[in-house]
Amino acid sequence: MTTTVDLVPGMVTTRDAIAAAFGCGTFQGIEPAADAGKVFVYSDPSAGEEYGYTFDGRAEDDAFGPLYLYTGAGAKGDQKPSGRNGSLLTHVEKKRELHLFVAHGRVPGSGAMLQRYIGQMVLDPIKPYEVRRGPGTDGAMRNVLVFRFRPAEGTTPAWTEADNLPAATANAVEIVDPAAGVPAPVVLPQQSGAKVKKTEQHSTAETVADIPVGQRKVLRREGELVKAFVAHLAAAGHETHSFQITIAGEPGALTPDLYDATDHVLYEAKGLTTRANVRMAIGQLADYRRHIPGRRDLLRVAVLLPSEPTADVKDLLGEEYVELVYQTTDGFDGWPLAYKKP
Repeated sequence: MTTTVDLVPGMVTTRDAIAAAFGCGTFQGIEPAADAGKVFVYSDPSAGEEYGYTFDGRAEDDAFGPLYLYTGAGAKGDQKPSGRNGSLLTHVEKKRELHLFVAHGRVPGSGAMLQRYIGQMVLDPIKPYEVRRGPGTDGAMRNVLVFRFRPAEGTTPAWTEADNLPAATANAVEIVDPAAGVPAPVVLPQQSGAKVKKTEQHSTAETVADIPVGQRKVLRREGELVKAFVAHLAAAGHETHSFQITIAGEPGALTPDLYDATDHVLYEAKGLTTRANVRMAIGQLADYRRHIPGRRDLLRVAVLLPSEPTADVKDLLGEEYVELVYQTTDGFDGWPLAYKKP
């Protein structure tokens, strides 16, 4: 007998009911339902709290709209963008809708967890995940993939204040590696031999209305710029990474674009060479540098741009003791850095 479940934001159900209706598993946080053309995601912030971190939750809106963060699969060791995590990264390519649930207490008289349906999501097409640092079930620190969900077009998510990311309890700085966060293409592994029904349409999963196409190109350019510069530094024998900076009393984390550990330089990249973008970068660097270990030991800061800015913008950077590196047809001008703060 087939069970019918109408996916209406705000509804409360169980994993068993979803599995009966759509043919997916019931035990993992990421459950593909290949035959139904869907991927179900079950978020439970309390699961991370048990090990000393909470990455799941409703993040603050950014310039492109609402955002929900979700910790990837893998209980210990570095998480990889494959397996069930790959199911998220390729859900649009495979024309599979992405549906988010949040733990909502337990069924009375039973140990089964209730699930509140938030709504249909889509993975951020520009920055699908961030790499964070957190302990695994064995207590060892490892890289954690924190996926970035946006509401699918036409969806009004049923989240509440209780779903917001909790504030950090203490200041902390963790090294994050790799620094370049441009994920490589992922091939979705076969799920129980099932195939997507060609007759079903899932076009809503292919669009994120909050991020205009032009801005997507800018953000993509920024990611590729960082990736190219990391390769440039690596060829010169430099060690690079980034940081995860948590602030007591604030949710989420600060994540600078790039740190050159060899030269003790913090970089902020921008996809457009405009005054507004450079001013934003100056402010971000001023905030980040306050928390970087060894900041008083000649820590330098620099803006990384895709092309040469105007003479007055260069003067602005100089007066703020912020160095400039920009991409050219044959490399990066301004590197190696010359200025050192006296």
